[in-house]
Amino acid sequence: MFMNLLRRCSFLLLFFVLGVAFVAATDGPDTTPDAPVKTLPNLSVKALGGDLVDIVEQYGNNGKITVFSFWATWCAPCKKELSNIADIYEEWQDLYNVEVVAVSTDDAQSVMKVQQYVDGKSLPFDVLLDSDESLKQALGIRLIPHTIITDQAGNIVYEHTGYSEGDEYDLEDHISELNEGGDEE
Repeated sequence: MFMNLLRRCSFLLLFFVLGVAFVAATDGPDTTPDAPVKTLPNLSVKALGGDLVDIVEQYGNNGKITVFSFWATWCAPCKKELSNIADIYEEWQDLYNVEVVAVSTDDAQSVMKVQQYVDGKSLPFDVLLDSDESLKQALGIRLIPHTIITDQAGNIVYEHTGYSEGDEYDLEDHISELNEGGDEE
């Protein structure tokens, strides 16, 4: 009897520790004053049109707030997030000088569906194809949907994993704060 109770307690403790570790790992970048600044990795990824895009050159220090949305055609929450952002994207561009980059993590077998999906939904963003997941791995992303915001200098200032209806407005709050900070300089 005591052994069964001990096993159950150990099992519950294990789940608790794993849950805490998961929350800590997906909570976003460390924002303590001594934390190193996380920046975009220096690598190139293929754009939907076939050209190679240097991530740092294109999005690193371009003076714009950039939102990277990692997604796949098979991921329903990813597609819902992209659709909801697309609905308010023009307003974001006008208000905050922001750009959105949709980074598809579809593998070689499903990457052919990306163009059809983007065209069908008329997504107004740059679309990158990270089929080998090199960008995803370089940024330490484990799960999608995953959203990253970089400031005007290309520093990663916010990360979020998952999507719930309305998360785009939380994202907008972060963008707005960055935009206000950029106006003060």
